Amino acid sequence: MSTLPTSFAGRCRRALRHLLTGSASGKRCFPPATLAAIEQAIDEGEKLHRAEVRLIVEAALDVGAAFRNVSNRARARALFAQYGIWDTEENCGVLIYVNLAAHEVDIVADRNVGRQVPEQDWQAICGTMTQGFAQGDFHHSTLAALRQLNDILHKLFPADGTRPNQLPNDALIL
Repeated sequence: MSTLPTSFAGRCRRALRHLLTGSASGKRCFPPATLAAIEQAIDEGEKLHRAEVRLIVEAALDVGAAFRNVSNRARARALFAQYGIWDTEENCGVLIYVNLAAHEVDIVADRNVGRQVPEQDWQAICGTMTQGFAQGDFHHSTLAALRQLNDILHKLFPADGTRPNQLPNDALIL
């Protein structure tokens, strides 16, 4: 987790970085083949466990939010609520949020999952992604992180028969 700048100049630099990270960054880092693979990985994982997983990628915060130091975690929580990821039958929704301008990944889990998964497991999944992203590997690192997540969720919430899919499995690029 990065430290947000406190000085006026630091907040300006942060806002500029978000301004200069255009929406095309999301499409460049997550092309159609990668998005299809992500959707398939989420779909296959949800056949093994009862949790619901959603991946949201945002190229950058709007300039005002970046200048006001809206944290990656706060933005992830807002999207968790906005997209109804909390609204699952067993309270087991999981959001993986990627902010490309901030070079950060956050996971927000609904209370049933959040109570059972240790913080170091969430950090390991985020680390898999950020380490791969730092090397320009968005495809394989995201799929590896989804495998890690699906393994954890399978152990804690094994599938118990057929159930309706409660959240879309496709990655959302904002």
